Amino acid sequence: MKVSVGAGLKVVFRPWVEGKEHVPAEGPAILASNHLSFSDSFFLPAVLDRKVTFIAKAEYFTSPGVKGRLTAAFFRGVGQLPVDRSGARGAGEAAIRSGIAVLERGELFGIYPEGTRSPDGRLYRGKPGGLARVALATGAPVLPVAMIDTEKIQPPGKVVPKLMRPGIRIGAPLDFSRYQGMEGDRFILRSITDEVMYAIMKLSGQEYVDIYATAAKRMLADEAKRADEGGGSEGEPEGASKG
Repeated sequence: MKVSVGAGLKVVFRPWVEGKEHVPAEGPAILASNHLSFSDSFFLPAVLDRKVTFIAKAEYFTSPGVKGRLTAAFFRGVGQLPVDRSGARGAGEAAIRSGIAVLERGELFGIYPEGTRSPDGRLYRGKPGGLARVALATGAPVLPVAMIDTEKIQPPGKVVPKLMRPGIRIGAPLDFSRYQGMEGDRFILRSITDEVMYAIMKLSGQEYVDIYATAAKRMLADEAKRADEGGGSEGEPEGASKG
């Protein structure tokens, strides 16, 4: 996949990268990134020499038919692991176990602390638990990563991607060994997550919003629904009753 997909991305989009020297040549490390686009999980591994394993929803691996099998093979090929997200708590535990297994093999584990893609390009509050618990369980260093402009390549509703240069900034590793053995303390998990999100913000230059991206998406969906409902009265004859 690095030869085919990765090489193709580098030739067509020519992504630039800063801080590549922070990624260890061997041994485990966590790449904690902001999440702007579906393509983030492809561009980041493409610019690195080592394999990066992300987690992905199980539906990508279980769709029926030839197309489903090809999709599953593609996602396995680009280093993604299936996680069943049917239950929030179960999904979180599965993601943690997957991350620990990857790091115990001495590999790179990629994770998006926001939990989902940003709906508007801003940086949202990191979800505590997954990233922090994996870091404390393995002792692996956490490298903050900022994806730059990947959301502009293929905005929602656009089929043909825009040819432009996205960027990746990789920060110096963060060491949380001072919290070893404290993974049961929710305040420690929150503190670790916030420290990582602050480092990502500094790298990306994004505006930070202190709510979860999932909540922001619900708010935007509700606003769009209200706008649609409010537009239903347009075109009524002048003087018509508004009820």
